Amino acid sequence: MASHSNLDFYLSPPHPCGYLPGQTATNLFANPKVAMDITRYSALARLGFRRSGRLVYRPHCPRCSACLAVRIPVDQFQPNRSQQRAWKINQDLSAICCPVEFRAEHFDLFYRYLKGRHAKGGMDNSTPEDYLSFIASGWSETSLIEFRDAKNNKLLAVAVTDTLTDGISAVYSFFDPTLKRRSLGVYIILWEINEAKRLNLPYVYLGYWIKACQKMQYKSAFRPLEVYQSKKWSIFEET
Repeated sequence: MASHSNLDFYLSPPHPCGYLPGQTATNLFANPKVAMDITRYSALARLGFRRSGRLVYRPHCPRCSACLAVRIPVDQFQPNRSQQRAWKINQDLSAICCPVEFRAEHFDLFYRYLKGRHAKGGMDNSTPEDYLSFIASGWSETSLIEFRDAKNNKLLAVAVTDTLTDGISAVYSFFDPTLKRRSLGVYIILWEINEAKRLNLPYVYLGYWIKACQKMQYKSAFRPLEVYQSKKWSIFEET
């Protein structure tokens, strides 16, 4: 057990790593019995923590440091050509901010996304209750951003975002897995960058990046990128 700012932390039991096959992982959790709020959570996000539902955690593996918390400094960000294409091709989408509540249309898209992109990843048999407990916390300033085709109002993507005191945290996003040409995952992050600028917030927090995890490589394409290492944020230099 550790302590920070009157908040206790507990290590989870070892469990199979969800990112690196064959590896064992442990997480450092903030005590869920202690009241969390957006100010406290924002301070923890600056220390590399994330949330899953109402639980706030950070990977804490004794023999592995592969999980690196990363964030985009939005005022310095420069989109590359493929990101510019993703932005342009999705200008026909409308973005609608929704409260955090269960919607069958969202869950259907979430389910199809997991089956199409993350089959056998541990979440692809999620129930509606699993889904809602994953995206909601009860204490965070969370929004569901719908991205719809403006022509036919079809739902193509949903971004789950938390508004922190110093940025936007990209909690999760899911989208139509058949629309590869649109690069919807990339577009959502670009939208979040622009939203952070609109709100005068300096960062977009992207969660964790792991060099050996192919599904996370898209994050390192957003430059400049900052990484939390050795108890400080610095510019990411991939080696």
